[in-house]
Amino acid sequence: MTSLPLPIVLAGARGHGRWHLANIRRLQHQGLVRLAGICELTPLDATELAGFADESPEQSADFGALLDSTGARAAVICTPIQTHTALALTAAGRGVHLLLEKPPAATRADFDRIRAGVRDAGTACQVGFQSFGSHAVPAIRELVATGAVGTVRGYAAAGAWVRDDAYYGRAPWAGRRRIGDTDVVDGVLTNPLAHAVATALELAGTTAEDITAIDTELFRAHDIEADDTSCVRVTTASGPPVTAAVTLCAEQAGEPYVIVHGDRGRITFWYKQDRVLVQRAGHGPLETVHGRTDLLENLVAHLTEGAPLLVPPERTGAFMEVVEAVRTAPEPRPLPSDAWHTAPVPGTGATRRVVRGIDALVASGAETLALFSELGAPWARSEVTSP
Repeated sequence: MTSLPLPIVLAGARGHGRWHLANIRRLQHQGLVRLAGICELTPLDATELAGFADESPEQSADFGALLDSTGARAAVICTPIQTHTALALTAAGRGVHLLLEKPPAATRADFDRIRAGVRDAGTACQVGFQSFGSHAVPAIRELVATGAVGTVRGYAAAGAWVRDDAYYGRAPWAGRRRIGDTDVVDGVLTNPLAHAVATALELAGTTAEDITAIDTELFRAHDIEADDTSCVRVTTASGPPVTAAVTLCAEQAGEPYVIVHGDRGRITFWYKQDRVLVQRAGHGPLETVHGRTDLLENLVAHLTEGAPLLVPPERTGAFMEVVEAVRTAPEPRPLPSDAWHTAPVPGTGATRRVVRGIDALVASGAETLALFSELGAPWARSEVTSP
C-alpha cells in the first residue's frame, strides 16, 4: 500500500491536459495527491500553475528523468496518441503506476506491449475512459440483467459534435492516420468520440476474444487523413451487435449517448451527463441522474486501500479491436463537395464544415443499428470494410 499524498507526475498539461491539471489540483487540496512534476516541452508559467500553493512542481521535457528526480509513484499520461506506448513503458519500467488517456495506444500490438509491460512490472494501469466511472453503468447493467427492457437486440452509440476548422491545426498529429511510419489513428471513432464507442462496448460486455467481425465506414469532410464522419458495427459470437455513428461535422452540437435496444423497451444513457432514461412497455418513462467516481481518485484508492480499478487495460480490449479495424481499413473516403458546406462559428470568426443531414443520419443509425450505407446516404457506398 502507498501512503498519502501520492506524488504524481503529469505528462501533457496543456490541451486536454488542463482538465487533468485541474483535477490533480482538486485532489491535492483533499490531501490525496501531490503534483511532483510536469512533463512538457515548454514549461508552464505561474498563471497556469495557479492554485498549487507555494510548492511549484518540478518541470522537464524528459519524462524518465522527471520520474526519477521526483520519486513519483504515479503518472498521468495525456500526450499525443503515438507517444503513449513509450511513455507507459518508461513509467512501468520504474515501477510507476499509470492513468493513461484514451485511446491507450494507436495499434493493437502497442496495446499488447503496454499490457505486458505493466503486468511484468506489477504496476497498476487505469485507462482514461471517464464514462466507465459513472454509477449509471452498473445501474444499466442491473436493469438489463433483470429483464427491464426484455431481450436485448443491440447496443448503439451516437455522437454529433461540432469542431471548427482550427481543430485540425492545433497539433501536427491532429487528424492524422500516421506520421511517417508511425501510426496515429486520430479519427472520430478512435479519439474525440472514443467514449461513445467504448461505452457501448462496455455496456454490452463485449470482449476482444468474442468479436467475430468489425464493419467500418470511414468518411471525411475535412482535408485530413483520418475520418471525421464514420460508423462501425461490432459483431460477436455470443451477444447482440454494437454499432456507433459519429461525426465532428454536425449541423447542431448534441450530447452523445448510448442506447440499449430491448424487445420490450429501451435505455438511453447520456454518458457525459450520467443521465439515464428508461422507456418500457407498461411503464411511464423514468429518468435518473447518477454519481461518478473519478478515475484518478479510484487509482489512488486502488494503491492505498486496494480498491478495484475501474478501467484496467483488459476492459478496453474490445475498443482496441475497433481501433485496429479503423487503422487497417482503407483510407477514409472524402465526401463529395455537395455533401457538406462551410458555416461560420458565431462570435469567433472561425468556420467549420457541416455535413448536410448528418444529425438525422447519426440518430437514425442509433435507432436502427444500421450503417450509413444501409440507411441510404447518397455518399456512402454499399459495401463495408470488415478487416
